[in-house]
Amino acid sequence: MIWTLFIGFVVGLVARFLKPGNDGMGIILTTVLGIAGSAVASYGGKALGLYQPGEPAGFIGALVGAVLLLFVVGAIRKRG
Repeated sequence: MIWTLFIGFVVGLVARFLKPGNDGMGIILTTVLGIAGSAVASYGGKALGLYQPGEPAGFIGALVGAVLLLFVVGAIRKRG
């Protein structure tokens, strides 16, 4: 569990570094974003046939999922 949180934190930081702009998110939300990005990549990859059931998404997949979530969060914040 701690390893998952650490990987989520790292993925969230890298995703925020790759996506330009000020998101104004703290450390906790960054970690949640990284974990959610990994989950999105896992479920999306399974739906597309990229991953087998029970196989976790790789670091790159989690990073892509986190960057996609950053764009979604940014779009929602602009509307609100």
